[in-house]
Amino acid sequence: MDALKVHSRPEGLRRPILIMAFGGWNDAAESATTAVRYLGTSFHAEKFAEIDPEEFYHFGLSRPYVRFKPGSDTEREITWPATEFSIAQGSDLARDVIVGVAIEPHLRWKTYCNLVLDLARSCEVALVLTLGALLAEVPHTRPVRLSGSASDPELAVRLGVRPTKYEGATGIVGVLNTICREQGFATASLWANVPHYISGIENPKATLALVRRVAPLLGATIDASDLEEAGKQFDTNLKEIVAQNSKIANYVKKLESRDTEEPAPAAPGGPSDLPPAAELVAEIEQFLRQQRPE
Repeated sequence: MDALKVHSRPEGLRRPILIMAFGGWNDAAESATTAVRYLGTSFHAEKFAEIDPEEFYHFGLSRPYVRFKPGSDTEREITWPATEFSIAQGSDLARDVIVGVAIEPHLRWKTYCNLVLDLARSCEVALVLTLGALLAEVPHTRPVRLSGSASDPELAVRLGVRPTKYEGATGIVGVLNTICREQGFATASLWANVPHYISGIENPKATLALVRRVAPLLGATIDASDLEEAGKQFDTNLKEIVAQNSKIANYVKKLESRDTEEPAPAAPGGPSDLPPAAELVAEIEQFLRQQRPE
């Protein structure tokens, strides 16, 4: 059985761009997957294809959900962690947009990526763009820094990214980009640097930074006022946290003094001369829980 299921084949495609993000290791603070979903919603993208999860997921690690069927309070259905693709075609876009969101698969990455590219090839995709978010030693008081790479120098300039010097473990995003290049697809990857001490909460500022950088590639204007308001509330909450906790305030000041052009990924245990990040994450999450109305 073919794991790639195309429910309706789009017609009249105009140099589509495929934008993908994967939850998990590649998605700090859920910034990348939220950005791709936001783009899909903004352009009224409609689902047209999916990859069946059976061959690619360990369901003990990414469990399916059970829920009541719409309009029923007795009959249930299972929602599996499938990869879903939606397409937006409209006069407000300079080119068609296909968005794909999934949890990072656990198994058979090469086969999985080839299925993604089978779909891209059948839709005559002109560019595969992956979004990601990484935990980095950056302060939340600075503008969100974006990093990444592109197979074409001109595209790299348009995205404002420079070649990375990173070597080490990679996720499905890195594998997909490599296989894209091997198969002759134009590809780019754009990553938001997320402060590692606030990794446990959604980061609307990182999401907004990704959305704003991608929009010009689509020739589109996006009304992101709701993300902007969420970002302001995010800053207000953190400002209050910092004002009430000297440990966090000192931590942020040290990060500000270290703020460099290319921040290092956050080490699991945190830098040796800074407080353990895990302690700060716990304190920040506790503060935010106390702010929620009962």
